[in-house]
Amino acid sequence: MLEKDDKLLRAQKRVKELKKFYNHLAVYLVIMAILFFIDYSDGGGWWFHWPLIGWGTFVVIQGISVSKFVKGWEDKKIKEIMEKEEK
Repeated sequence: MLEKDDKLLRAQKRVKELKKFYNHLAVYLVIMAILFFIDYSDGGGWWFHWPLIGWGTFVVIQGISVSKFVKGWEDKKIKEIMEKEEK
């Protein structure tokens, strides 16, 4: 029963992290679209790429941190530590 509760808590945490990432991505895309249209209508030098790259870097980092690859490693490590503690 304890293992089932632990799995449930980890699953809930993962869903919460994914939800935060998708919200962050949605806000990023909306703001970047607005900035693009402001830059386009301004007619001046193209400055739009600076916030796109800067903020985009953080979105990518967050995406990597919640990706299945990283979480798979984390789950394996948790299981390994729990097994060592049982011995």
